[in-house]
Amino acid sequence: MEGLVDEGVVNDRETLRTHFFESVLPMLAHVELPLAAQSYQALGATDWGAVAELSQLASALRATREAREASAKIGQQRIEMLVRLFPDSVAVEFERRGRTEGWPFAATVSAAVEGRVHGAPLGAVLGGIVYATLSAQLAAAMKVLRLGQNAAQTVLTEALGETPRVVATALTIECDDIGWFNPWLDIASARHETAAARMFIS
Repeated sequence: MEGLVDEGVVNDRETLRTHFFESVLPMLAHVELPLAAQSYQALGATDWGAVAELSQLASALRATREAREASAKIGQQRIEMLVRLFPDSVAVEFERRGRTEGWPFAATVSAAVEGRVHGAPLGAVLGGIVYATLSAQLAAAMKVLRLGQNAAQTVLTEALGETPRVVATALTIECDDIGWFNPWLDIASARHETAAARMFIS
């Protein structure tokens, strides 16, 4: 978000809304949610080979180092906390295999592990990812833009209204078709990675 603001791509409520609808929601529908959904199914089938492949794919689809490392750190912290608080066999085995086999602890795959451990239905897991992603982006935007509460909440509410459609799309996407590309996101991330001054350091 900070990189997009620095580049002038996002500069007010309307451009933030455009970013949500033309970048964030498509990315969720075509990348993050299909990865989480297929990880959730693989965990349910105890298919650790598929879980490993999805973890690697989730990392590979993040084009910049900063984005890959941020996802891996968030995912690893979530799994470590999950194992500490709810030492379910799925979480324990996922952490063990990830460490011994060198999987990246991608945040979306970790969310699927959490869902399995807590017995949450797949739809709830995917809906949670949508909310967490949109609210995090909005929280960042409010720090780097002149954006009031009314503008922020109306954008968030409108974007969250797309959750059923985004989830339904994600559930139709096969593993080989996971992927989506917006060059501005990678450009902004790459420039932010080496910026001289940053508010956010992933």
